Amino acid sequence: MSEVDRLVAAARDGDARSTARLISLVERGAPELPEIAAALGGDAQRAHILGLTGSPGVGKSTTTNELVRAYRQDGKRVGVLAVDPSSPFSGGAILGDRVRMQEHATDDGVFIRSMSSRGHLGGLSAATAAAVRVLAGVGCDVVLVETVGVGQAEVEIASLADTTLVLLAPGMGDAIQAVKAGILEIADIFVVNKADRDGVDATVRDINGMIALGERAAGQWRPRVVKSVAARAEGIDDIREAIGDHWAYLEKSGELRRRREERAAAEIEALVLGRMRARMGTLRGGHALSELAVKVAAGAVDPYAAAEELLSDLV
Repeated sequence: MSEVDRLVAAARDGDARSTARLISLVERGAPELPEIAAALGGDAQRAHILGLTGSPGVGKSTTTNELVRAYRQDGKRVGVLAVDPSSPFSGGAILGDRVRMQEHATDDGVFIRSMSSRGHLGGLSAATAAAVRVLAGVGCDVVLVETVGVGQAEVEIASLADTTLVLLAPGMGDAIQAVKAGILEIADIFVVNKADRDGVDATVRDINGMIALGERAAGQWRPRVVKSVAARAEGIDDIREAIGDHWAYLEKSGELRRRREERAAAEIEALVLGRMRARMGTLRGGHALSELAVKVAAGAVDPYAAAEELLSDLV
């Protein structure tokens, strides 16, 4: 049995260190990645992937914490990936959501990992998709991905999650920001958190009004709007109910299969582009790219012809 097989087997038995080791290999793009993917196999498709996004300060981590508690009460194994902004010095995650979810630290049925975004736009780390595959493949029933609140780039979470929750808060202008950022199109469930504040009804009304303006085919999912006060664990059951209803819709309508096929296509494309980029780096170190650049700059060759010539060397 190889080292990767031993790590996967131990992780499936609930060994947190082995799971952490697998994700560390993923984060640094280790040569063992193809072997890890093969060892995980089809089990990586069984988990329900939940994405949580929203502006900073709306209560994403508190909501995540309460959802973890609720799923654990149902006996489900839960994985959490909290993607934090990066330190400009170390490149590491600087918010440390594991600190905020300390009560779950000793629970063998919960694995929590803070990942650095490392400057990657879209609120996610470049390695997040592979890390999700690891958590799903080692036996997590639910994987929650909490993203950096980065405004208009938050829409990337929709390509990764089966169900996307967008958190808003009264008095923060989030309803208008949701329209500007294109978040209205990616949200499956809107959670208006901190619902004990003034203006919550107006925020719910604004969101419902914008949902009503959206065009959708007959039978297509209509985003839900749920109120909560996560700090007091209020509304968590309503969020769970909306998530369950959306999961049932995904399975019945075939949307789950479609979303996962799109996700797989994007993952394959990213891997191919990564390898092409690596080979481009090799060419940069040689003379082919430099010679073509000289020709294009001199007007002897146009950029498209140069690109075609370079591609013929890559393929």
